[in-house]
Amino acid sequence: MLVVKKFGGSSVADKERIFNVAKRCIEDYEKGNQVVVVLSAMGKTTDGLIAKALEINPNPPKRELDMLLATGEQISVALMSMAFHELSVPAVSLNAAQVAMHTTSAYGTAKLKRIDTERIRHELDSRKIVVITGFQGINKYDDITTLGRGGSDTTAVALAAALHADSCEIYTDVDGVYTADPRIVKNARKLLEVSYDEMLEFASLGAKVLHNRSVEMAKRYGVQLVVRSSLTREEGTVVKEEAKLERMLVSGVAADKNVARISVIGVKNMPGIAFKIFNLLAKHNINVDIIIQSIGREERKDISFTVAKTDLKEAMDLLRENSTTITAQDVTSEEGVAKISIIGAGMSSNPGVAAKMFEALSSANVNIKMIATSEIRITVLIDEADVERSMRTVHDAFDLAD
Repeated sequence: MLVVKKFGGSSVADKERIFNVAKRCIEDYEKGNQVVVVLSAMGKTTDGLIAKALEINPNPPKRELDMLLATGEQISVALMSMAFHELSVPAVSLNAAQVAMHTTSAYGTAKLKRIDTERIRHELDSRKIVVITGFQGINKYDDITTLGRGGSDTTAVALAAALHADSCEIYTDVDGVYTADPRIVKNARKLLEVSYDEMLEFASLGAKVLHNRSVEMAKRYGVQLVVRSSLTREEGTVVKEEAKLERMLVSGVAADKNVARISVIGVKNMPGIAFKIFNLLAKHNINVDIIIQSIGREERKDISFTVAKTDLKEAMDLLRENSTTITAQDVTSEEGVAKISIIGAGMSSNPGVAAKMFEALSSANVNIKMIATSEIRITVLIDEADVERSMRTVHDAFDLAD
């Protein structure tokens, strides 16, 4: 068997945890399996590197930031390989250029295009454990790129797909996927299985268990994932195409505080204006989520939408610079907001789910600012201060407790 194992930053935060990970990987190796290990940067290394960059330049060039941030994973894989050698197991560390992992040139948000597997295959055939940097790649200019926060998950899934691995295991500091963040909702329940579609919604809507692009890739290439803890031996959550999931109406509740609202005020009520606004943002790789367009008045209307907080300044600058083109009378923004969502494949065939969610929020005296829906999720925008209370209230309303 060929096994891909990905470990997050908290799993390799210090010497003790590095050796814990090494010993768990050796268990598979000693069964005769080929083992590929994908690592994130240790602990809070990436946050520390970002802070150092901002000390030097409050708006660092994205290319240089990627060059800096990629060093975190290189430290992890080198130390892990040393740990394997200390435990008398042959291993080799490889960075994205040595593999090589080819990406687009969008620094900070690069997407994987293809992976050369020859070097990895050679090392595996030599009976070595191969330890690979997550989160990074190289573009057509041979520059280092990064895949965005949480990108090591995507690296692991891409490697599993490219190598036709028999198993892809994602290890983190929680022992699976829960009906809500157990640090906020104490009686949250661990799910034994979850579908790709539901997991994608969880990941996209703030559940910090898996990177959303890793789930998209797993679904596309049929890579079955297991999410489990590196610190315990408990069984985790299986992410696959069809999940039994005790087929519940709602699978869980997720929240995302990394969000801001933008309102484009008084644009002309004519065809093509929405296209101009969102095409402008798309060209600069700014993702938009909830969108509301007001009913036209005096031949003008307002368009409001949400973006990640990290994209707010760039989005506002773009919209204000192009206010004449998009016919806007004003562009405003609001921070201090958050999204709360319910997710569940059973929602599409059951009326009244939205009403039940809104009733729960009303009973908690929580005001709804915006609403978005799909077949398997309902998302509302609320004040950030109300998030934790709202999660617990909605979680209880749908009887999701353990």
